[in-house]
Amino acid sequence: MDIVRRNNVTVTGNPRGRTVLLAHGFGCDQHMWRLTVPALAGEYRVVLFDYVGAGRSDLSAFSAERYASLDGYARDVVEICEELDLRDAVFVGHSVSAMIGVLAAGAAPGRIGSLVMVAPSPRYVDDGDYRGGFSAGDIDELLASLESNYLGWSAAMAPVIMGNEDRPELAKELKNSFCATDPEMARVFARTTFLSDSRDDLPGVRVPTLVLECTQDAIAPREVGAFVHRAVPGSTLVTLDAVGHCPHLSAPEATNQAITGFLSSLR
Repeated sequence: MDIVRRNNVTVTGNPRGRTVLLAHGFGCDQHMWRLTVPALAGEYRVVLFDYVGAGRSDLSAFSAERYASLDGYARDVVEICEELDLRDAVFVGHSVSAMIGVLAAGAAPGRIGSLVMVAPSPRYVDDGDYRGGFSAGDIDELLASLESNYLGWSAAMAPVIMGNEDRPELAKELKNSFCATDPEMARVFARTTFLSDSRDDLPGVRVPTLVLECTQDAIAPREVGAFVHRAVPGSTLVTLDAVGHCPHLSAPEATNQAITGFLSSLR
């Protein structure tokens, strides 16, 4: 399998700089990082990719069995790191990709040397004292709606996920990204994402970690950011003055400043 073609891997930026690997969230692709890349490219080597089923990835590489768990996506990340022979890379993961990064860092020590979690959530479903933001019934309804009418779900959920009602162009972009994703593959990724539970993996993180949360996020509320921060040893928590679940699109300057500040601290 050609890993570069499978995941539509692209490399840009400073070839002599430390590598920063940007990983998109559910229903998105690498284009969602377009406002972040310019802030990094002068100093860092930037690697972008699409998960199988998203963007311009090789759809023939999709396996419902492999991608029925986050481990399958983490294996793809590890294989990209091996193909490019990455060492001590910084993995920046948005939403569910933050947990994929945790798994990849654990599976390939030395390849990923630090983590940036953008609006992370280790579990979306409430569980006892843990507040993930959704009841089990909420998630059942969300998945049922997605599986019965993916395009309708995309139109309804994009504004909720993005927030920023005064900037409808952001929700429109997210909706278009959802709609460009293969529906069958999106259904698998959605079920994998919203039913995942990575809480037990967080205490095992052994690399410097930045957790970025937003002041208002319907998908990963601040209780989740606080939980991740407490669970990851030595992590740094930054609360962005941003609304919605995609601060790299809605508040790129604040997001980029937090990321570059963290990168500078790693020297």
